[in-house]
Amino acid sequence: MTSACFNVVAERASADDLIASRFTGPDEACSNRNAALARIVFGATSGRPRIEGGVPVLRLKMGDEAREDFAEVWWSVGTVTSGSAGDLVFSHDDEFLFCAGFIPLSERYTEAARKVYADAFALIAEQGFPKIFRMWNFIPRINGENGEGLEVYRDFCRGRALAFEQDYAADAGMPAATGIGTWGEGVGFYFLACRESTVRHIENSRQTPAYKYPRRYGPRPPSFARATLMRDTLFVSGTASILGHATMHAGDLARQWDVTIGNIAHLIGAENLAAHGATGGYTLHDLDQIKVYYRHAADRLAVESLARAVFHPHACIRYLKVDICRADLLVEIEGVASRRDAGLRPTPTA
Repeated sequence: MTSACFNVVAERASADDLIASRFTGPDEACSNRNAALARIVFGATSGRPRIEGGVPVLRLKMGDEAREDFAEVWWSVGTVTSGSAGDLVFSHDDEFLFCAGFIPLSERYTEAARKVYADAFALIAEQGFPKIFRMWNFIPRINGENGEGLEVYRDFCRGRALAFEQDYAADAGMPAATGIGTWGEGVGFYFLACRESTVRHIENSRQTPAYKYPRRYGPRPPSFARATLMRDTLFVSGTASILGHATMHAGDLARQWDVTIGNIAHLIGAENLAAHGATGGYTLHDLDQIKVYYRHAADRLAVESLARAVFHPHACIRYLKVDICRADLLVEIEGVASRRDAGLRPTPTA
């Protein structure tokens, strides 16, 4: 039986006014569709997002023959409105907005990525949710070459960077994000934005900010922060074995894992947050809604064992076998850090 894991994502004015996410079975219907912001299905198919029963749904082809399909559901206790704008679908309550889009498989992604992100930025401006705080991008053949011989990920990053430069409010800053592979035939993406909540983007003193990477990593650098803090919740970007801007320990899963975990522990800790004007800090046991992306099927059991050794025993973790943004990286981890003693998180149930 598939377990349903719940995580409170962002507390608002009161404990009764919040947005939350959960991992659950891929076909489980939302228990209260009026409160569902979105459903992202990690499974066997992919394609353009649609509105299903009033809820935006994005399907992503992830994993291999051993995959365990699941859905990530975002919900709100507020009244939710959903709709579409061109190739985008979206939903929102009074404070939070969800948006998803899709770019068909192509020999070149720069212009398509620039346009769809420009459209998305125009949408959030029109709807009045100017602050993106978390973004996900799932890119096919991410380490392959496009029609010009440029790596697909670098091609995509070029278009996304142009959209951020030309169409996104400069003072909003880069949000937390994940850029990872998919087995689907096209780029699927989704993001969350807010209207008024205070958002603080966090870098990691162990790593060069991604948007400042040197040109050796592509014509335009990736557009994201290492994490984003909103209220008492920290959204941790996809994190890997990178120190400064260099990949560490190519070909060595265990050592890459150690660097990755060290990066996350430092990123979410009190010292690093204090450097960004934030108080408090988190530990690895505060991390939840974790996705572990791993490159090789043979590494699955090792990755699970490593994860069990460092994360909270009740943490919700999903494992996805896909290619990673650099060809020499073997594992990448993302998650959400929040207070386990806040009295707002239901106990995971089977």
